[in-house]
Amino acid sequence: MNLPEVVKPITYLKNHAAEVVRDAAESGQLCVVTQNGEAKAVVMGVAQYAEWRRAMALLKLLAQGEADIASHRVVSQTEAFRRAATSLSRALGDA
Repeated sequence: MNLPEVVKPITYLKNHAAEVVRDAAESGQLCVVTQNGEAKAVVMGVAQYAEWRRAMALLKLLAQGEADIASHRVVSQTEAFRRAATSLSRALGDA
């Protein structure tokens, strides 16, 4: 990503909104919108947004796992598989 090409002032967005949205949707290129010289917003396509959301969800799971490890809230692999098997048996039995 070449930042000088994707950082645009808000007046550019006002005058070229359709072009910015089309570029974001088609090429995946982000547009950082500035106001008074400061970055204020990012325009991105829906596909990139969905990808970003999935990545954030995975990072959240990793952070939660690391917190569990640090707090010693862990079980052995054997115990984890035993619990999973028990849950699956219950779910199949309820079906």
